[in-house]
Amino acid sequence: MERDYRNEHKYMLAKKRVEKIKGFYWHLVSYIGVNIFISVVVTVGIMNDNNQSFTKAITNFGVYATWLFWGIGLFFHWLGTFGTNIFFNKDWEKRKIEEYLKENDDTRR
Repeated sequence: MERDYRNEHKYMLAKKRVEKIKGFYWHLVSYIGVNIFISVVVTVGIMNDNNQSFTKAITNFGVYATWLFWGIGLFFHWLGTFGTNIFFNKDWEKRKIEEYLKENDDTRR
């Protein structure tokens, strides 16, 4: 009895891809949750330590530093998960070519 390894291989690749996507979304959820918590703690700390107003404290760079630097890491995780061709992939090229061909046909009539 011969096994069809192609289907198993496709299944393993699909499962690996789903796990990568799931990992990215967990990273995104933790990024948002942790950064909200850090922003609140840092803002309250600045307000208490320096007797500053909320507006002055919220504009401090320390409130946004983790958003920025962790966000850079999150961006590269997104690139690793979804790839660089997410916007201009082969399907996009095909749709655009068909769209322009249809436009040319409509203008000739």
